[in-house]
Amino acid sequence: MTVLNTADKAHRETAAMDKKRLEYYKKKLQTKREELARSIARTEEEGRSADDDPTVDLADKAANSYTKEFLFGQNNTDRTTLQQIDDALSRIRTNTFGTCMNCETELQQKRLEAVPWASHCTTCQEKHEQGLL
Repeated sequence: MTVLNTADKAHRETAAMDKKRLEYYKKKLQTKREELARSIARTEEEGRSADDDPTVDLADKAANSYTKEFLFGQNNTDRTTLQQIDDALSRIRTNTFGTCMNCETELQQKRLEAVPWASHCTTCQEKHEQGLL
């Protein structure tokens, strides 16, 4: 009976640590999500203001067009990251955060620290980027 109590206690301590860690990543993801949402709104506003500029000079039009394309690309990247963050927050809710979506191994702490919205381990991410997944 004492062995079971010790095992239960160890399990509860591990679960509590995991819960703390999940809360840490949840806050980190929510902060990044808010930053990206503000960045997207600001970028959209800058793109609209580039349209409002009544230019006549061909070079100015080209510069404005380049700026709009650059802002659109940046906005697209931010939106993709925002979606990945939303997916990671969903994985936290469903208790699947921190494991590779492909091979189901636990993601390395360093990887989650650098990219908390990561959904694949480094091996599977490389395969995904090469189109093998």
